[in-house]
Amino acid sequence: MDFSHRKVSKVLWITDLNNEPLRNSKVHIALKNHEFLFGCGAFEIIPYVIAKNPQFGENVPENLIKNLAAQSDIEAGINKWLDLFNYGTLPFYWGQYEKEEGKPNEAVLMEAAKFLKRKDVTVKGHPLCWHTVCAPWLLEYDNPTILKKQLDRIDREVNTFKGVIDMWDVINEVVIMPIFDKYDNAITRICKDKGRVGLIKEVFEKAHSCNPNATLLINDFNTSISYEILIDGCLSAGVPISAIGIQSHQHQGYWGKEKVEEVLDRFSHFGLPIHFTENTFVSGSLIPEYIEDLNDWQVEEWPSTPEGEERQAENIKEMYSLLFAHPLVKAITTWDFRDGAWLGAPSGFLRKDGSLKPAYETLYNLVKKDWSTDETLTTDENGFVKIDAFKGDYIIEACGKSVKAKFTADGEEQITI
Repeated sequence: MDFSHRKVSKVLWITDLNNEPLRNSKVHIALKNHEFLFGCGAFEIIPYVIAKNPQFGENVPENLIKNLAAQSDIEAGINKWLDLFNYGTLPFYWGQYEKEEGKPNEAVLMEAAKFLKRKDVTVKGHPLCWHTVCAPWLLEYDNPTILKKQLDRIDREVNTFKGVIDMWDVINEVVIMPIFDKYDNAITRICKDKGRVGLIKEVFEKAHSCNPNATLLINDFNTSISYEILIDGCLSAGVPISAIGIQSHQHQGYWGKEKVEEVLDRFSHFGLPIHFTENTFVSGSLIPEYIEDLNDWQVEEWPSTPEGEERQAENIKEMYSLLFAHPLVKAITTWDFRDGAWLGAPSGFLRKDGSLKPAYETLYNLVKKDWSTDETLTTDENGFVKIDAFKGDYIIEACGKSVKAKFTADGEEQITI
């Protein structure tokens, strides 16, 4: 596969503080952080933050920390997470974030986001508007009031977290939103009133007005023509969509190369960046094909198996390679870091006991080795070196000193050490 668009050709002029070239000198050039966003759900950061700040615990909904609070190896898991990923998604489900009206769970989410940011991790909030895990107290209000409270909610979150979180899934799963009938909820009500494009326009314009520099995503699991038509309608209406989010929960089996390429081809014609926002492969038994809604698959035990783990690793290697090779794909997020998270599925990179699965090693080898740059070169008699390097943040070392650099475009650049 061709990954040349992920790289830059650089001519570096290495000089000292007196602007004298470092002639015939060894220079170590190492990528420290990809420009590409290799992400994972960062929900596990929450119990870690609570452990460090016990005062947060009493205000955190139990379902945010279940399956994790009892783990004695949270910190070890966080370190493994940070060793691999540079992009994390934090949960802002309204029904959990603001269980009681007027009492948002801001403190723990802010601390989690700041922790990730200090580790050079790009953080995304998920989601600002969704009909599922919606705040039940909204049902007490009429539709105009619900819409106002939804827009006020966006105003509050986007402004409060500006500079810490500047990327949001603004609205989630809108294709099904107005016809969702599993239970009554406030957001489906206002989506019926406003229409899909009407509601999307309202929430995106509010988010954009609060943070014009934010990356704002529309996100959906529906990859049919319905989603294409919806996006087309939004763009025609002037909705400020920054990127298209595509969910790819593959609990019923890997899409396969043909479907991945077909989905990429169809959504590429918009010319917008594409983020694979929720990607999962299970390393155990697959959900039967007759199950239409993955949430309906409820089993007492869902173990990971050796053969399933090998399949998971192989699927990840192929799909990540296909996505990384596509120039419009800017981010890939695996949804579950540890087995047993969403739906209790064995869909993580770690087993429940915290041990690494082959999937972790496979992705680590791709991101940190195959798709990375770590070279020691020798400058010429004028202090120049040439290198083809993956785009991102670098540490450059020479003569016992080091500096940081960012490689995003071809060209010549002076590096003063």
